[in-house]
Amino acid sequence: MAHEVLLLNSDFEPLNVCNMRRAMALILLGKADVVHEHEQPVRTSRGPIPAPSIVKMRYHVRRPLPQLRLSRHSVLARDHYTCQYCGMKGRDLTIDHVVPRWMGGPHTWDNLVACCRKCNLKKGDKTPQQAKMKLARAPRRPHFIPYISLPAYLKARGQEDWQLYLPVFEAFANEHVA
Repeated sequence: MAHEVLLLNSDFEPLNVCNMRRAMALILLGKADVVHEHEQPVRTSRGPIPAPSIVKMRYHVRRPLPQLRLSRHSVLARDHYTCQYCGMKGRDLTIDHVVPRWMGGPHTWDNLVACCRKCNLKKGDKTPQQAKMKLARAPRRPHFIPYISLPAYLKARGQEDWQLYLPVFEAFANEHVA
C-alpha cells in the first residue's frame, strides 16, 4: 500500500493527494467511489482487490478558496527544484533573497528564489549584480491557486492517469518535477 491516490470532490475537482490506506478507508466506508484503478492490485487475506489510483467523493466537500502560501517548498516547486543562478537541479537547495533583507529586500514571492548552497555562499549578502551573478528568470508570484499544494500538484502532473482531472496552469503545462 505504498502508492498515492488522487482524491476528487463530487464535481471532479482535485481535493488532495492521499495514501492508499486513506483511500481504501473512504471506499470501504462508502464515502468514495473508485474512478480509475492502479495496475497492481492490493493483496488482502481474501485475495487481491483492485487498487485505486483516483477516488471521487460521493458527497460534495465544501472548502474555502485556498490561499497559495509562501513557503520554502512552494518556492522550490515554483522554481522546479533548480538553482536560479547556476541551473543545478536537486532537492538540496536553499532559499535566497534576491535583494538581501538587510538592504530592505522583502520576504515575498518576487524576492525569493531557489538557490544551491554553493551559489548562496558565493552571493552572500549582496545583490546578484554586486556578486556578478545572473538570475535564470525573474521571480514572481504564481498566477494560480491549486486546491492541492504546489509541490503535490507538480508531482501529480507526472502521473499520466491523473492529468485529465488536474487543472492546467500555463507556467507548468509542459514541465514535470524530476
